[in-house]
Amino acid sequence: MTGENARTLAKVFLFKDLSEEDRARVEARCKWRDFAPQEQIIDFQDDSQDVYFITRGVARVVNYSISGREIAFDDLKEGSVFGELAAVDGEPRSANVVAVAPTTVGLMHPMTFRSVLEEHPEIAFNLMKRLTQMVRMSVERIMDLSTLGANNRVYAELLRLAKPTIQDDGTAKIDPIPIHSELASRVSTTRETVARVLSDLSRKGLVKRAGNVLQLTDTNRLRDMVEQFRGD
Repeated sequence: MTGENARTLAKVFLFKDLSEEDRARVEARCKWRDFAPQEQIIDFQDDSQDVYFITRGVARVVNYSISGREIAFDDLKEGSVFGELAAVDGEPRSANVVAVAPTTVGLMHPMTFRSVLEEHPEIAFNLMKRLTQMVRMSVERIMDLSTLGANNRVYAELLRLAKPTIQDDGTAKIDPIPIHSELASRVSTTRETVARVLSDLSRKGLVKRAGNVLQLTDTNRLRDMVEQFRGD
């Protein structure tokens, strides 16, 4: 899908309850931009307040430590929204956002965004659900950093990434396989630790590589391993 063909909000979860006519009216209030891989979309502490809707590609939410180490928070895929915090509270940006792949976004001015929320309560409710998910994820990550060692933080992150695909039999997959350095930045550890953990899980038969897909063979056992140490 090219950037031009991606200029629709049809797959953005905030607008899933709108009719085609209402969604088209919202689309008409957006500006559109295409970003190349590694191109900066939002700068940390920037005063801009536009809201972004990803209609193609992937964007990564990151910050950097004083030493320059990258700390990745999330990869946002097609249908995701970001920048909404600044639009709501008027504060500076809380993180950097960088395109990971060729990415198309719809931009909406904060005043326009607030007007859309007032006009369509269903969009406001979907935004509330999104913000609730962000709070829950933040609490989980804080608990992981406070209670788990590096190995178990890797286990927990694998479970988080695989969660949407977990089957009744406990199998799941992560597609594509996360790059070791990116996984390490998510859980505040080293690339070498991630490589060692994945190798150990592979020897135990808990993960298998199939092309560019990482298959988890027993998420229940992996979850038990995490919870055992979280309870200490």
